Formats: sequence, C-alpha cells, structure tokens
Amino acid sequence: MQDILAIEGVSKTYGSGFQALKNIDLTIRRGEIFALLGPNGAGKTTLISIICGIVTASSGRVTVDGHDIVRDYRAARERIGLVPQELTTDAFESVWGTVSFSRGLFGKPPDPAHIEKTLKALSLWDKKDNKIITLSGGMKRRLLIAKALSHEPQLLFLDEPTAGVDVNLRRDMWQLVRELRSTGVTIILTTHYIDEAEEMADRIGIINKGELVLVESKTELMRKLGRKQLTLQLATPLQQLPAALAGYPLALSADGSELTYSYDTQRGRTAIADLLQDLGGLGIAFKDLHTTESSLEDIFIGLLGQGASA
Repeated sequence: MQDILAIEGVSKTYGSGFQALKNIDLTIRRGEIFALLGPNGAGKTTLISIICGIVTASSGRVTVDGHDIVRDYRAARERIGLVPQELTTDAFESVWGTVSFSRGLFGKPPDPAHIEKTLKALSLWDKKDNKIITLSGGMKRRLLIAKALSHEPQLLFLDEPTAGVDVNLRRDMWQLVRELRSTGVTIILTTHYIDEAEEMADRIGIINKGELVLVESKTELMRKLGRKQLTLQLATPLQQLPAALAGYPLALSADGSELTYSYDTQRGRTAIADLLQDLGGLGIAFKDLHTTESSLEDIFIGLLGQGASA
C-alpha cells in the first residue's frame, strides 16, 4: 500500500532544553486508520503539530503525499485536515459560515454542495444557521471535524476527538471515522481511550517520553504480546502454593480460593494439561475454571511499565 506520510528522524528540543521528540521514524499508509497512543506529555501533540506546520522540528524531515512540509508547505498543508483537542471557534459565527470560511483559507473555490454533504454527514445540517455559541459540546466537536474536512484533505488528524463527550456520541464518532476511511481519507488518531484504538485502528503506535516505542498492526500486536490466564476456583482454599507447583507461573489469591495460571498465547504448548494433572496428584480439586485474554490496554500498560523500568 502506498505511503501518504513519511516521518524521518524527527526530533524536537525546546529552548528550555526539554526534548519533546527523539528521532521519530514513521510511515503512514494511504487509507489506513492509525492510532497513536501515549500518556500525557509523551509527544503526541508535538508530533502532530510538526506535521501540520504549527511547530518547527529541530531536525528531520516530513513529507505528505510526496510534498516536503518545509520546502513545499502549501501543497503539503492543503492535503491535511486537523481536528485539535481544544474547542476553539468563533462563538458568534454561524456553522455554515465558519465551515465555508475554513475552506476558503486553503484557497479552495466555494463548493456549497460539499459543505452541505459534510454538515449532513456530521448531523449538523439542521444547525447550519445557528451561532456556534448555541451548540452543545458534542456539536462543537463535530463542527471542528467539519472545518477540518471543508477543504477535502487526504490526511486527517484527530487529536483526542472524543475527549469530554458521552459514550453514545463516542460511538457515533467511531462510525463517522470508519465512513471517512471508506471514502479514501487516511486518519491518524490520538486518544487516551484504549478501547477507541482497539475498536477502530488498523495499526497502533505507542509513544512515550518522546520516543516511538512500538509500531505494529493491531492484530499482530495482540498476537505477539497478548497473554491468557486460566483461573481455577478451588474447592478448598490453600494456605500457600505447594512447592511441587513452583515450576508453574501461578498466583494464589489473597484468600487462597483461586489459582491463576498465566501463559503465552504464542507458545505451542501451554502445559495446562500438565498443571491439571499435577493438581490432581496433589489432591487439589477445583469447582470451576475460566480463561481471560489480555486487552490492548493491558499490553499498553505493560509496555509503558517496561519503558519506565528500563
């Protein structure tokens, strides 16, 4: 698949000496949904700001659809749509007026049909003549997306797009993102909601302390780093784990009523059968068992924990 965005060796050090980004290399494929995850201060917004020309990189190069963001700024920037975290709009402008104005900022000729289509897709058509100050928080969030789409960008950045909106609106926006992707728009999403990335993203990047820790397809990430747990509810609580079970990765609950066995989903042999046989040989009976699989959130927390301890 052809790349629409190429980031090569991008670093950013501010005047204070703080290094916000450290030698970032990343390519984004045309037509994908890419989720960039990381804690507050990890460098997500700085990276987006550099790509969009808001912040100047200290070193490195960025190209959008083959256009260098410094040497060929206008061509690169007109291919980008940005939905920022902050709800910053002209409160007394109308919905129609502000979206139309945003299109004009990029030198695009008026296209009422495109503005109408965009507002209808975002459930804002019936509010087109309303002043922005009268809109709810969720509507203002959708209005920011409409402004970002007004000039028909090929690459759309959504920086925490569902921050502060309710669950139902979040799901509506997830659906909207999928529909945008189906029209050929490439989407880069930053989010604190791990379920958002798990629900929508094709690939996931994890950034921490200015460094890109990992970039992987969601499916492959879950396969490589996912773990399963087998939990056994014991018929009779144990005071402690028998020494004969020391070779297994087992954890005994505080009240002694449950045994949890963690195993790698990639291993061909999980040794569960051996464990159950050894439990039987020790006279340890169980009344129920169930398995759980790690979520993307578990993987994310684990990776950040490794980074912190490195």
